[in-house]
Amino acid sequence: VGVLTRPRSFFRFGGGGPPGGGPPPTLVIRAIGPALRFVEYVLVSCSVLVILFIAFFVGAEVMMRYLFNSPIPAHLELSELMMPVIVFLAFSYTQATHGHVGMDLLTDMLPKRGERFMGIATRLVSLFICAVIGYFSLKATYQLWLYDDVTMSPPYFKTWPAAAAIPLGYILISLRMYIQLLHLISPDRFPAYEPHDADLYTADDHPSGVE
Repeated sequence: VGVLTRPRSFFRFGGGGPPGGGPPPTLVIRAIGPALRFVEYVLVSCSVLVILFIAFFVGAEVMMRYLFNSPIPAHLELSELMMPVIVFLAFSYTQATHGHVGMDLLTDMLPKRGERFMGIATRLVSLFICAVIGYFSLKATYQLWLYDDVTMSPPYFKTWPAAAAIPLGYILISLRMYIQLLHLISPDRFPAYEPHDADLYTADDHPSGVE
């Protein structure tokens, strides 16, 4: 919700340059980094709005059912369709702010250099897995669109828009992990381009970025 109260931070792209006047990042990274950060802000704001909508929608359905004996049709199907939207629109933003649940019992026992290499290794594996899942979930979404798949009860909501949130989330988190991987390899050349909310989670707390 705090994201919605800070719209000016959407456009604060100027602070992503390399520290200490090091070599500039490549043109691709300079284009992808700020754009990805902006998209993450927009999508996590949309996720928050969907959460609020579902909260009011479910509350209204309960009231209509028990007070007026007139339940809202297909409320369960719509709520279920919104679940992947809520989760995957905020997927990359959560990764960028190191918000995913992780285990650091072993990494905290490593020296700084070993922790950094562990972060690089986990990013490589995670990037590959997320890219594969993103590819196949995109194919599955395309199949739902081709078949014109709908829910089983009226008003027969189409399922592909909700399913599209899954490949979108995995594609964006793959890009985020790619940027994080480059930043771990060469932090002076490749800025992290993290959302400004990530300042609450300092690099000193988790220098390797392992989650």
